[in-house]
Amino acid sequence: MSIFTKIMAGEIPGRFVWADDVCVVMATIEPHADGHVMVVPREEIDKFIDLDDATADHLFRVARIIARVQETAFDVPRSGLVIAGYGVPHCHLHVIPMVSEKALAFASARKNVPAEELDASMMTLRTALIDAGHGQHVPAQLTSLD
Repeated sequence: MSIFTKIMAGEIPGRFVWADDVCVVMATIEPHADGHVMVVPREEIDKFIDLDDATADHLFRVARIIARVQETAFDVPRSGLVIAGYGVPHCHLHVIPMVSEKALAFASARKNVPAEELDASMMTLRTALIDAGHGQHVPAQLTSLD
């Protein structure tokens, strides 16, 4: 069972900004920028090339929604998308607010970010998703999919 599956099951704490039947969007604990999240399918599939077409399409649609909202919420000119796949054997799309391509480099990941800072960043994104009309997908609580 991957760490992402354990987070979705509530066995490990997580910060969620989106949940639907196919995927969740959650914070990373090593963000490249404020608002950096991961789009993760609920089904545990290791590589993105192994996703079925419907799931892949859905993940990319959700990533685009998140990116649009990030640009407004974090006042950045672009959001980037990275699919690396080596850190956790469970497909995940990193959606990263960015002011330059340097934000996409994993070397730029911030370590030991205070929980309060992660929470504030995710609350900003959650509020922006609600304001953009996507409230039906924002979980009732930051730390729970319920």
